[in-house]
Amino acid sequence: MALTEQIVISAITILEDGQLQVRRSRRVFDGSTMIGEQYHRHVLAPGDETTTEDARVRQVAMLLWTPEVVAEYQRQKQLRTR
Repeated sequence: MALTEQIVISAITILEDGQLQVRRSRRVFDGSTMIGEQYHRHVLAPGDETTTEDARVRQVAMLLWTPEVVAEYQRQKQLRTR
């Protein structure tokens, strides 16, 4: 059988401060049997650019990142860097 590869967003986790953890899974199949899977995770902060993200990630960010959430995240970030 031929090996095929599938890349999917397998998890979107919302953190307490509004950040999104996005887990991308790379799955390898031999026919219809998955024979391997690798993960890559990245984090998006409120207000980050999302145009290159998966549509589901963009939708979650759009719903979650209200102007108030972004402003509070930026305020907290400034307090941490002092």
